[in-house]
Amino acid sequence: MRNLKAPLKWIVGVWSALIALFYLYTAVFGIMQPRIQRGVHMLFLLPMAFLLFPATKKNSPVDRPSALDWVLALASIVPALYIIIYNEPLNMRMQMVSSMDTLQVVLGTINILLIIEAIRRVVVPAMAILVAVFLLYVFVAPYLPGILYSRPLRFPRLVEMNYLLTDTGIYGGITGVTATFVAIFVIFGSFMETTKTGAFFTNFATKVAGRGPGGPAKIAVVSSGLFGSISGVASANVYATGTFTIPLMKKLGYRPQFAGAVEAAASTGGLIMPPIMGAGAFVMSEITNIPYATIALAAALGAVLYYVSIYWRVHFVALKDNLKAMDPKDMISWEQVFFDSYLLLPLVVLIAFLVIGYSPFGACTYAIGTSFLLSFLRKDTRLSPKKLFEIFEKSGYNCIMLGVTCAGAGMVVSVVTYTGLALGIATAIQSFSGGFLLPALILVMITCLILGMGLPCTPAYIIAVTIGGPAMMALGIPTLPAHLFVFYFAIMAEVTPPVCIASYCGAAIAGTKPLATGVESSLIAIMGYLIPFIFVYNPALILRGTPLDIIATFLLGVIISGLWAATFSGYLFKHLNIIVRILLGLVTAGLVVLVCNVKIMGQLLPQIAIIVVGVAAIALFLTVNRKTVKALKAEVA
Repeated sequence: MRNLKAPLKWIVGVWSALIALFYLYTAVFGIMQPRIQRGVHMLFLLPMAFLLFPATKKNSPVDRPSALDWVLALASIVPALYIIIYNEPLNMRMQMVSSMDTLQVVLGTINILLIIEAIRRVVVPAMAILVAVFLLYVFVAPYLPGILYSRPLRFPRLVEMNYLLTDTGIYGGITGVTATFVAIFVIFGSFMETTKTGAFFTNFATKVAGRGPGGPAKIAVVSSGLFGSISGVASANVYATGTFTIPLMKKLGYRPQFAGAVEAAASTGGLIMPPIMGAGAFVMSEITNIPYATIALAAALGAVLYYVSIYWRVHFVALKDNLKAMDPKDMISWEQVFFDSYLLLPLVVLIAFLVIGYSPFGACTYAIGTSFLLSFLRKDTRLSPKKLFEIFEKSGYNCIMLGVTCAGAGMVVSVVTYTGLALGIATAIQSFSGGFLLPALILVMITCLILGMGLPCTPAYIIAVTIGGPAMMALGIPTLPAHLFVFYFAIMAEVTPPVCIASYCGAAIAGTKPLATGVESSLIAIMGYLIPFIFVYNPALILRGTPLDIIATFLLGVIISGLWAATFSGYLFKHLNIIVRILLGLVTAGLVVLVCNVKIMGQLLPQIAIIVVGVAAIALFLTVNRKTVKALKAEVA
């Protein structure tokens, strides 16, 4: 992002703050009509994408927009302004039936092209290419065979469904979620960060985990889980907490590559950690019509297991390498942590209002108000007019990426919906899998990981669920586990090579090779790849079952996470050789099959799993306890 010079810096800052104030105003006084709300949203955000983000890193000025940037910024205002002014006539027209005039086609075309260019600048070129490919697919689909075929579509209709409609496209429902729920939570996150809540998370994690072996890595796990849920962006979380935890890990003896990987894996997990879960959970609620509180509760146990597995891994590596704890002198006192605990009150208010039945929009508004009032209890957190301006300015900046990516994702959804591509892919997945659930789930997983490469979590989930969701539904999987399955792998793309943004950020701080760090982080986050399969086969993990089933499934998940960590770290009570690690892996794999309750060929597979677990466990015991074996042989002799 450019570092603009005054007075342009102040002008753009005021512009950014105004959009944040607009979100807050509609949260308090009521949301406007869909097209107006979303139009104002894009009218403010899209011009900033061209003013703040250069066209190229080498040739574009870094402290000011170029002449072309000004032209694009001004041009981006016109399409949004048109739909705001002509909202009522547009509401009266018959969608995909009424003809479009030349002005509408021109403005819509400009809007589409500018969104793609903004995505290229703000996010990654890969997503811009992805959106462009889906739009071009409409014109080549009539000439393609099989599942890729679609009926022809004239260019004006393509422009209409991406520009004038309010169910899909640039100003569709996905943009609507971003312009309401997501935006207000972005403001809430800025309030929490400015009022030192993020620092409290780190201090709390330091006291809880810092005194054990490998304390800094455990601090990264705990603090990233707490902070990541609020930030909603894995890469931002890496930079927010990793600048503190990664140097500490390196200082105490962790390999730089491992330090960066731990932070990347822990930061990514914040997106599945209730109560906020980033922005994706709100989009899921909008798509599925499932209450947000229900989604958050269902995701809780899986998120805990994910962090337990990372914690185990860090702990075993610390014991294996004999890494020390943090120096108590570098920690604050428990008294100070207790004194600062009032900073969590906004989160308590948020959760309480969600449980009572308030909408996320309303609950977050009350939480923001609470955070504002609490800021006056201390001088260093007091929100002066200058600090308030900085909060709103930063919130506006943070919404740019979410705004343009969700607009692009909306265009992909419009194409997939019109062409029926999702149903075709669902048919293909069923065909390739032979009708068996496990191969189909693996194919959906691969699809989600590929579509999520290089993309932020929210648009990755939107695109992945649009394509992979129908396949999940066709397999008979209920709505909630189906969407959570896709959601997980859209998130896991952040740490899955070869394109793993969170891992790259961790590598940049640690000073290591990005790809090697990505491989390491994917191994550390191994439970993130297993948990979705577990709750599809065993809904008890998402609180669908008896209390006994839920408790048993969770406890077995804790054991599995610990055993996987021991397998990959090579330590469990003592150093493990390769044979023991293989046996331990077999035991763990058997337990995974058991907890999944996989039924193939009747009940045969669980029975086989029990046998494998038993045999491998005996072999493991005999291998680890060689002295016991010798004693038994002597006694027999």
